[in-house]
Amino acid sequence: MARLAQGAAGSAQSALAALLIAGSIAWSLDLFRAAGLVLFAEQFAAAAYGVGLSLTFLRFRFRTQAIAEAGQSGGASPVPWYDWACAAVSFMACAYVTVKFPQLTALASSLTAETLILSVVLTVLTIEAVRRTIGWSLVIILLAIGGYCLIGHLVPGQLQTRKVDLSELLIYLNLDNNGLLGVILQITVIIIIPFVLMGQLLMRSGGSGFFNDAAIALMGRYRGGAAKMAVIGSSLFGMISGIAAANAVAVGVVTIPLMKRSGMPARLAGAIEACASNGGQLMPPVMGAVAFVMADFLQIPYKEVAIAAILPSVLYYAALFIQADLEAARYGFGKVEADKIPRISTVLVGGWLFLAPFAVLVYTMFVLNLEPEYAAMAASAVIIVLGFAVGYAGHRMKLKDIWAAIVETGGGLCEILVISAAAGFIMGLFQVSGLAFAFAAYLVNLGGQSLILLLLLAAVVSIILGMGLPTLGVYVLLAILVAPALVKVGVPALAAHMFILYFGMMSLITPPVAPAAYVAAAIAQAPSMATGWTAMRFGWSAYIVPFLFVYSPAILFMGDLADIVIVTTTSLAGIWLICAAMTGYFVRVLDLPMRLGFISAGIMLMLPHQVSTAMLWVNAAGGALGVALVVLELKARRRPAPA
Repeated sequence: MARLAQGAAGSAQSALAALLIAGSIAWSLDLFRAAGLVLFAEQFAAAAYGVGLSLTFLRFRFRTQAIAEAGQSGGASPVPWYDWACAAVSFMACAYVTVKFPQLTALASSLTAETLILSVVLTVLTIEAVRRTIGWSLVIILLAIGGYCLIGHLVPGQLQTRKVDLSELLIYLNLDNNGLLGVILQITVIIIIPFVLMGQLLMRSGGSGFFNDAAIALMGRYRGGAAKMAVIGSSLFGMISGIAAANAVAVGVVTIPLMKRSGMPARLAGAIEACASNGGQLMPPVMGAVAFVMADFLQIPYKEVAIAAILPSVLYYAALFIQADLEAARYGFGKVEADKIPRISTVLVGGWLFLAPFAVLVYTMFVLNLEPEYAAMAASAVIIVLGFAVGYAGHRMKLKDIWAAIVETGGGLCEILVISAAAGFIMGLFQVSGLAFAFAAYLVNLGGQSLILLLLLAAVVSIILGMGLPTLGVYVLLAILVAPALVKVGVPALAAHMFILYFGMMSLITPPVAPAAYVAAAIAQAPSMATGWTAMRFGWSAYIVPFLFVYSPAILFMGDLADIVIVTTTSLAGIWLICAAMTGYFVRVLDLPMRLGFISAGIMLMLPHQVSTAMLWVNAAGGALGVALVVLELKARRRPAPA
């Protein structure tokens, strides 16, 4: 009997996952209209959310100790009757909203039994789904903001809000297009689903194996080859994944054991993979869910966000690569074993065609200016053809692989859908109460006194909020609260939003809650907290580079060619020198005066020259000091050691 029940649950989950993917593809290809069914975007979002919410209750159990345990236990244990009931109610409630949305949204400003009951049911189900998938942190934040919105009109001073009744608040959050069914959920069900499916198909077609082998073949023969493999491999996988934990698992299972066998401590191996995987959220052309939401916030094409992210992602991965090289040189971490390194010619001959999906993605999105979801589906079609016709390393795709990719995509989307719903609640809470405007005005006053103080506050708040929240949740909160203040004090809008994105992302490797670091630590069998602190040290550059967005926007391709070249050159040189200082090694072990000299030269080079002409002279002085120190070290290395 138990086996039958578990089989029924598995079949239901597979059917719901397939329905979710099929619906997203049909909407993107405009098949509903072709079939004579004209829907509002909110109606489709409600239908997709109902499927995803039902799937969430079937996959994630009521008693969940942590997000990771929830993910592992999802679907593995028998589904109790009350989870079946929650799944059924979720499906029916969202189906009702889908069918009657035009009438319901017209009634959103008035109180009726129909709208109130629906709103209460959807709110309770969403909050419980958030608790199961994300944990209590986001639930507490939602309840705290909601509570403040109810009493904010009683708070004196700048943070006073308009009066909102509880019933009015619930109806607005669930039935207005600025709440649950707003742009964030729409972006998830229309755009993010095709990209997640594309990543799953690439993994099952052999494409991810090709990229892993390419990284091993390129870097395995050099010192610290395994660490460099992690950086290169994670950057390649991050181009189509954009999810730190998934990246850490997919790449880390290969790179972390190799790093440990090369002599690297387990905590450092985990830290390197965590930092490298975390950068996938910055890596064009996909950049994860946040970049698509950012494009909507800024009302600009997604390709502008992706182009602006090119240099920052290059600097991020260059810093990791340099740091890995210097760590390997100082501590003698060796190369990858020769028998585990494939020939690069063999790898390229066997898998170079898997570069085609990226070419298609870039061409359709940046040249043909097609919508991102069309580009993702075109790339997915190429992956399927390659998987069936060519494959990699003797493995070819089968029909069951496509089905498995669809099921895995649907299951993996539960958390993203729930986060998107919570983010819609957050947007609605701030808008209906006026808290967003009040908080932005407060920060503008603070920024008028000191921009650097406002930036530091935004950075700290981003990291604190990120302790237990995914990057998307952190970004939405700060895009509503902090970004408007940064823009009003003169920061370019794109720079302000990229600043927030980077620090929200860095919360994933910043203790005490560092999910990406903890996933890598589990693979490395290393202490979680020690891995987190090591990851924070290893990824130091990402805590500094975002300030360049504000003071030197040329790094986002906002400026003339000379400014872009100067800021790129000085930033890379400064990162190299600071990495040497932090590692304590250049061509030999550095003593304290030389480390101070290297870090001083690096800081002088990284100071933004666009602030004033004087800063350009500081850059030049830093360059001269850096060259002098490098020459001194090279000469000292050639000098014979005393007898």
